[in-house]
Amino acid sequence: MIGMIAMTLMAKIPLWADDNLMKNVLPLPGFAEDWTAKDPLNFYDRETLFEHINGEAELYIPYGFDMLATVTYVNRSNPDVWLIADVYRMGSLLDAFGIYANYRRAKAAGVPFGADGFILPSQLMFYQDRYFVRLQVTGATSLQQKIYLACGRAIAHKLPKDERRPRELEMVRIPALVPGSERYIPQSLLGYAFFRRGVSADAVLEGKPMQIFVVMSDDQAAARKAFAQYRSYLMAEGRDLQVTASLDLSALTAIDPLYGGVVAEQTGSYIIGVIRVNDISAAKQIIEQMRARMGGRKSP
Repeated sequence: MIGMIAMTLMAKIPLWADDNLMKNVLPLPGFAEDWTAKDPLNFYDRETLFEHINGEAELYIPYGFDMLATVTYVNRSNPDVWLIADVYRMGSLLDAFGIYANYRRAKAAGVPFGADGFILPSQLMFYQDRYFVRLQVTGATSLQQKIYLACGRAIAHKLPKDERRPRELEMVRIPALVPGSERYIPQSLLGYAFFRRGVSADAVLEGKPMQIFVVMSDDQAAARKAFAQYRSYLMAEGRDLQVTASLDLSALTAIDPLYGGVVAEQTGSYIIGVIRVNDISAAKQIIEQMRARMGGRKSP
């Protein structure tokens, strides 16, 4: 009994520590000369997030959001200029990346902290571990980069030191990948309910642009079911469906009514595929690259 109680207490310690982190993650009373907190910290949860970002809150919930810590810093030299600093605690590292990727700007300059981040005249965003950080100016259209960087660096220093990217992104890190185009969708990948969650990205092979995706299932049985549902959908709504199968791998090519040419296969607990395909042979080369990243077998 004593052992069980001790294990229960140990299991709760990380949660306490994480809540304590959120209470201290934003630098107070300020982060740089002339920048000080205008008001005390505010906290929001799943039920109240809309009060802070009305119209955007629904975007965060599928990514496992459970707490936001926020503070507004005011410039003593110019009290009309404020910097709003938000730290969102998401469900996991992958979820933090997923929400970040919704805002990422491909041509924006990067930042020297976090797993990935960008800076613009009006804002700075990055993610680190399971946390997504968003800094925005109000009362002006821009701030000096050094102001954003000072605030962002102070926050990053208080977060867990894990600056890794999600391992799930490795599955699409192929030679044809368009860097910075990766996205994680936590529900209904490609808009199909049977593709519960997964990663998508842009790819270009020999000048031919396409879109790649990986559906992640709980196990092989779930992946087979999702693949069968997609096959049935294409049989009813698509064109030119061709299916091949072996003991542990199934593959198809077709014309998807929403995405044009598609090449996809199910192996293990994953479905990997290419959509917007105009060249089947090029798409199959990309499938081979993706399967190699996953250590898979050749198509049947």
